[in-house]
Amino acid sequence: MRVASKSKRPVGRPPDAELPERRRAEILDAATAVFSKHGFAAADVQEIADKTGVGKGTVYRYFPSKEDLFLAAVDHGMRNLKTAVDAAAATAKQPLERIAEGVRAYLTFFDEHPEIVELLVHERAHFRDRKTPTYFVHRDANMAPWQALFRELIQEGVVRDIPVERITEFVSDVVYGTMFTNYFSGRQATLSSQCDTILDMVFHGLLVGRETPSVE
Repeated sequence: MRVASKSKRPVGRPPDAELPERRRAEILDAATAVFSKHGFAAADVQEIADKTGVGKGTVYRYFPSKEDLFLAAVDHGMRNLKTAVDAAAATAKQPLERIAEGVRAYLTFFDEHPEIVELLVHERAHFRDRKTPTYFVHRDANMAPWQALFRELIQEGVVRDIPVERITEFVSDVVYGTMFTNYFSGRQATLSSQCDTILDMVFHGLLVGRETPSVE
């Protein structure tokens, strides 16, 4: 005699598997706004919770401490930067165009998100004992594809045969400095013109029709 098995019917609404990650991103977006406005020391986690629309306890379930929350917010900003730069570079077909689009996307990102610049400043002020600031952790981790791109250009005879590490470090320092100069000086030059200037200097240099002098 067969006994029919009882099927289990779902009760209520099924769980939202993406909710934790979505909630985490919402908290980090709110934290970015609050920390950039008040700084790390003066920022109130309750304000971050209110801005997110959750209880303070929920914030601490995702981030055990205010310090963890702040550093996660900086990390969140750097991941968003990478997404923006990678997406822009992917639209270009030629290596030089990819570099140009990457530089333009980098400057555009910080122009549209000045709050991220503030987080970088506050991290330096309040977490000076960190071995490597978050920005440089991400920069170093994301450099390999750009170094591969410059190796390709060297092999094609487009770029001088010099260590790609020197090239990428130089370009990185230039855009990093330009980003801070834009933020603190309120420079009015368009991002497009800044990008063109950076690329012109990187690819063509300053000297005309003469051998580059050696520097000891």
